[in-house]
Amino acid sequence: MSYLCNMNITKKIEKKLKTINEGETFTYKELSIEKNEYQSAAKSIERLIKKGIIKRISPGIFFKPKQTVFGELLPKEEEILKPYLYKNGNRIAYITGIYLYNKLGLTTQIPQTIKIASREKEIKVNKSNLKVKPAKSYVDVTNKNFQYLEILDAIKDFRKIPDLNIETGVRILLNILKELKKEDIKKIVKNSLKYPPRTRALLGALLEEIGIKGELNDLKNSLNPLSEYSFGIKKETLKTAENWKIK
Repeated sequence: MSYLCNMNITKKIEKKLKTINEGETFTYKELSIEKNEYQSAAKSIERLIKKGIIKRISPGIFFKPKQTVFGELLPKEEEILKPYLYKNGNRIAYITGIYLYNKLGLTTQIPQTIKIASREKEIKVNKSNLKVKPAKSYVDVTNKNFQYLEILDAIKDFRKIPDLNIETGVRILLNILKELKKEDIKKIVKNSLKYPPRTRALLGALLEEIGIKGELNDLKNSLNPLSEYSFGIKKETLKTAENWKIK
């Protein structure tokens, strides 16, 4: 490839970088690099890295460093993980596990390994600055449903969340559900039908506690009336627990 062509690719990259915010991660795809331009683009990117204009997180994933009075800031974990959560601009995965539960205020623990749930593929990363393990997603992940799945995961794993104060945890989940619109409640109930029975039972008790009625029939009908679910939740903490065989 000619020197002139290399210069054109460099200018194209520099122009594209102006549209990317500091602290935002990007890949070759975001730079609109064609496959036949990768070799020249890689050389241009190496030059930009040496100049400190961009930094490499891992092979093929870069970011524009943000400078502050306290020095250079690294991107947030969710920004670093973005390339693994999307495919062709569409969400295919979401962060779950202790990292999510810490974000929701359910635990004070901070995980060394982050879990990412996806139905499309198992996402594994093992690098010095980033460790990711795959987790199970019960439904296909989309831009529209991943927030419902986050809530359902917190409900599913409620009894296994480390360092959890049960009373506080129930209160947090109730507050999250209270903020949902009626249409959101319908969607979270629909998605929950793919989850284990204990998830549906606790979701039902939580929704009943905040006064939801019409959407509970599907949850009730999906459960074995003889089954009981152990969460360590007292009647004083969740008055509707007994109605859903939760103890």
